[in-house]
Amino acid sequence: MSAFMSAFASLVGSLADLLQPLFHTASTAAAIVLFTALVRLAVHPLSRAAARGQKARTRLQPKIAAVREKHARNPERMRKALAELHAAEKVSPLSGCLPSLLQAPAFFLLYHLFSSARIGGEPNALLGHRLFETPLGTRWYDLAGEGGAFGAQGLVHLALFVIVAAVATFSYGHTKRQMAAHPMTPATGPDGRPVPGMDAITGLMPLMSFMTLFTVAFVPLAAALYVVTSTTWTAIERACLYRDLTAPGTPVTAAV
Repeated sequence: MSAFMSAFASLVGSLADLLQPLFHTASTAAAIVLFTALVRLAVHPLSRAAARGQKARTRLQPKIAAVREKHARNPERMRKALAELHAAEKVSPLSGCLPSLLQAPAFFLLYHLFSSARIGGEPNALLGHRLFETPLGTRWYDLAGEGGAFGAQGLVHLALFVIVAAVATFSYGHTKRQMAAHPMTPATGPDGRPVPGMDAITGLMPLMSFMTLFTVAFVPLAAALYVVTSTTWTAIERACLYRDLTAPGTPVTAAV
């Protein structure tokens, strides 16, 4: 693990050196943003596949509702019929999870890199790199404990909070429009009855974007930059890939 982290630190350092003529003292922060963009670009084909899967599942909603109604008294037969329906339509209920799962290692690498005092037995020089007045290893809640959360070092985090709030508000509106235009069939348990509490969870889904505010407050600034860049990318990507799911009565196209 130590050798791997050393290699990753070298990668970040090399990207920073490449960007130094343009960004000067903020070159390491710019390298993190570039690294995030490269990760998201690599995952984009999976995001497109997830969008196709979501649209296919939306088209299947009337058939799913019919199967559940037909086999409401036979949960085992319902599960089998639903599995057969998904297999026949080549739709995976879990396809939308892959992009998020594959991004997680990149986030944890940055988190660990900028949380470690030593890398490969040597002092971690990256911790001293800054974005304006703020070291990239600084957490906002640490500044809050020292009374400096709204000082010069805290301003960078506050700017990230504003960006996250704006992106979350945009995502909230987009998700609400999508859910209103194409309501999902309520989830049911093995007995064919609605799962208790699922209505509440579904109602909270549009608000999940705002959870990023807590992440930004409690991770090192470098990891927060990854989160903010990735969240912004996601909002723009979803607005493009799911644009035909936000208009009521609009047929859902198969190709993305």
